[in-house]
Amino acid sequence: MGIIDIIGPTMIGPSSSHTAGAARLGRFARLILGQKPQRVDIVLRGSFAHTGTGHGTDLALIAGCLGLLPDDPGIVKADQLAEENGLVYSITAQDEYRYHPNEADLLIEGKDEKIKIVGTSVGGGRIRIRELAAYKIDLSGDYPTLLASYRDRPGVVAKVTALLAEEKINIAQMNVARERRGGGALLVAEMDSTVSEELARRLAADLDWVRIIPALED
Repeated sequence: MGIIDIIGPTMIGPSSSHTAGAARLGRFARLILGQKPQRVDIVLRGSFAHTGTGHGTDLALIAGCLGLLPDDPGIVKADQLAEENGLVYSITAQDEYRYHPNEADLLIEGKDEKIKIVGTSVGGGRIRIRELAAYKIDLSGDYPTLLASYRDRPGVVAKVTALLAEEKINIAQMNVARERRGGGALLVAEMDSTVSEELARRLAADLDWVRIIPALED
């Protein structure tokens, strides 16, 4: 257990789980999208649905989608900032959750791409991304992360890991999810350091979609 787990993150309150964690979820969704969001549809689930408005979960998620950090005073006026930045949003609530009581679905859309994630806030401002599009994953945001989608076929994972090894990038954790044999697949690699722009281009040349995401700030 680290000091961050004992005293919690630097944040705008009142809750590390319902406010700071929610802001990190929204920010991570924006980073996966990779462009300025124009619309986000949010479903608050479980405890988020019951107490989210009182704890500012709704505003924190919107603020994160706008790129704000958990300690940004702008969180309390995220609705106003969304209007100023042309971000249209909707928020609904459902009692049911699938992974954790503090859970949210985010469908976030930019000019030419949209993605859907299911994320949870697990305490102390920490998060887990549990679904991306149709794929079940488990991602913390604590490390630089490579996300890559491609058609499932032999040799793809080996080529990706070889390219990372060329740049002396150590993989902290990696997993692959796929729809079916020969169907769509998603590779998720959490790394000890991020990749160069040149390596990102080389990876993108052989894969359908690549996103390099920096580690989330506390």
